[in-house]
Amino acid sequence: MSGLLLVDDRPNSFTRYALRHRPEELVLLRFEEARDDLPAGYLRDTAQLPAFWVRSDVPLTEEARRYHDWIARQPVRPVHFCNPSEPRQHIAQRFAGLVGLPHLTSEQVQWVRDKAAMKDKFRALGLRTAAYQRVSAAEDVTGFAAEHGWPVVLKPVDSFACLDTHLLRGPADLRQVDLAARRFMVEEHLGGTEWEACALIHRGEVLDVWPSAMPCRPLDIVEGAMNANISLGSGPGPRCDVADLVRRVVTGMAIDHGYLHMEFFETDDTVHMGEAGVRLAGCEITANHGHAYGFDVFGATLDVYTGRRPRLDYGVRRCVGDLLLPLPDSGRVLAVTSPEELLRLPGVIEAVVRMAPGDLVTARRASHNASGFVHVEGATAAEVEKRMANVLEHFRIDIAAAPVPSTASP
Repeated sequence: MSGLLLVDDRPNSFTRYALRHRPEELVLLRFEEARDDLPAGYLRDTAQLPAFWVRSDVPLTEEARRYHDWIARQPVRPVHFCNPSEPRQHIAQRFAGLVGLPHLTSEQVQWVRDKAAMKDKFRALGLRTAAYQRVSAAEDVTGFAAEHGWPVVLKPVDSFACLDTHLLRGPADLRQVDLAARRFMVEEHLGGTEWEACALIHRGEVLDVWPSAMPCRPLDIVEGAMNANISLGSGPGPRCDVADLVRRVVTGMAIDHGYLHMEFFETDDTVHMGEAGVRLAGCEITANHGHAYGFDVFGATLDVYTGRRPRLDYGVRRCVGDLLLPLPDSGRVLAVTSPEELLRLPGVIEAVVRMAPGDLVTARRASHNASGFVHVEGATAAEVEKRMANVLEHFRIDIAAAPVPSTASP
C-alpha cells in the first residue's frame, strides 16, 4: 500500500487528526534528538504505526540506506512526504530527498527557513520588506539602528516562535543577547497592522487563501500580551489583495504543493512582507480556518500532501480564533480552570487544557508557550477579541514553585 511519510517531532492537532482519520496511510518519521518532545503516553497511543527513528550520531545518508531496508519490510510504502515542523525543515526535507520522496530543494528550504535569505528572495520577487542586515557584533546592530532608528528587531535567522527574538529599544538592550550563540539578523521595526495568511497549493495552483488577524504582535505576546489569531471568515480584513500576494510568493519560490503560512504588514497603502513558511501554521491557526469556513481543513491539507485535489466545500462563514491560555510560571500546578467551565463562556466552541493539578510544567519565552487553548467564534474579529478577553478574565492557573526537570514540557 502506498502512503505518506509524516514527520512527527511533537504532538499537534494536525498529526492527531491524521492518526485518527488516515492511520492506514501513515509512516511516521521521528528524530532521536526530539525524543523528549514526544510524551510517553503519545508514544504508547501511536505504537501500532510504523515509525522510523533517525539517529542523531549517524550520517543522514546512512540513515537513508537503513530506511530503505526498513521500509521494505513494512505494509505501507510512502510515496508522499509531509513535514509540518518548522525547526526540522533542513534535515527532514534532505532526508525525503535521499529516500526519493517529494521534497523542498535546499534552495527552497533556505527561502522558507533562513529569514535573511527569505527577505532576499522577497525583494528579488519585487516585494517590499523591512530593512534588514545580518549581524555578528554589537556594533553591527548599533550601526544599523543609527541608519534606520530604534527600536529594532533582533532575531536568529533560523528562529521560530520568537525564540531568542528581541525588540531592542536602545544599545543597553544588547546586554541581554549573546550574539555569538546563533546566527543573527536585525531589521527595522515596522508600524501599521500585522496580518497572517494561509493557503493550500496543489500542482503549483493556489487553491484558496485564508487571512487572519492578530490582536497582538508576537513580540508583545512573549512579554505577556494576548496570544491569539483570528481567521476572518466574515467581517473586514486586510485592504491588500492577499491572494495575489500569496500567488507571487508561491510562483516565485516554485512551490508545487503543500500548506503555506505567511505574515505581512500593512502601513497606510504599503505592504511589507514579513515571513513565509511552507508547513502548517503554528498554534491552532489551521484549525481556526476549518471552524471559520465550515470545512475539513486538516483533511484538505492531507489531500494536497498525498497528491489529491481537495474539494473546498465551505459551510458557515464566521470569524473564529484560537486563544492560547496563559502559562505564567514554572513549577507544580495546584489548580486550573476546567474545559467545561470555559465552554460555558460566550463564543467558546472548543476548549483544551493540557495541565492538571499535580503536573510539573515549564514556562518558556516563546509565542507557543501555553497551558492549553480555546477556539472562540464571533461575527467579526472585534467580537471574537472581546470574547477572548472575557475568557482571560475567567481563566485561572495556580502554580507553586518547584524543581522542574529539564525534560518537562507544557
